[in-house]
Amino acid sequence: MSTTSVNGSRSKRRVLLRRALPVCVAAGVASIVVFGSGSSPDAAARTAVPAADEAPGYAVEDFNYPQADQIFAEKGIRLKRGDGHIVLADCKSGTNQLEVWSYESVEAICFNVSGKSGWLTLEIPSVFGIRGNDFNTQVDMTTEGEEKSFDVEKNLWTAVGQTADEEGRDFALLEIRTSK
Repeated sequence: MSTTSVNGSRSKRRVLLRRALPVCVAAGVASIVVFGSGSSPDAAARTAVPAADEAPGYAVEDFNYPQADQIFAEKGIRLKRGDGHIVLADCKSGTNQLEVWSYESVEAICFNVSGKSGWLTLEIPSVFGIRGNDFNTQVDMTTEGEEKSFDVEKNLWTAVGQTADEEGRDFALLEIRTSK
């Protein structure tokens, strides 16, 4: 083959490409405009949207006793605040619970104690005795505007309130504190 025929066929291809290329590009652009980008007309409506407009809030512990109003209505015990290491429980023997006895309750009021230390503010009227557990326990009580603290013996009954008061006054239990 001669060099002129090779050069001639190359120049024909170039001319053909120069004419065809703009036509192909125009056809591609036109198809995108007419048919969209390959998605259905309601694709914008199905676009993923975040489930919430803002990040979830932070959990902040306020130390208020959960369901305190319900417990007060059912048992007459006002549980106020605590760190979660002293919690009201059903009384069970052999479970290392604190047992609180009140003249206003026909049965013991029991608390499970966990962790290295704990505290609970509450209001139980007419408390006269507390059975300790394996924890060092102190209780604060009040009568007629006067506050008294009592140390509860480990795993023994301790007279508190009226039974420990020389005048025999009625005491309400206000706070329990425990430590190991």
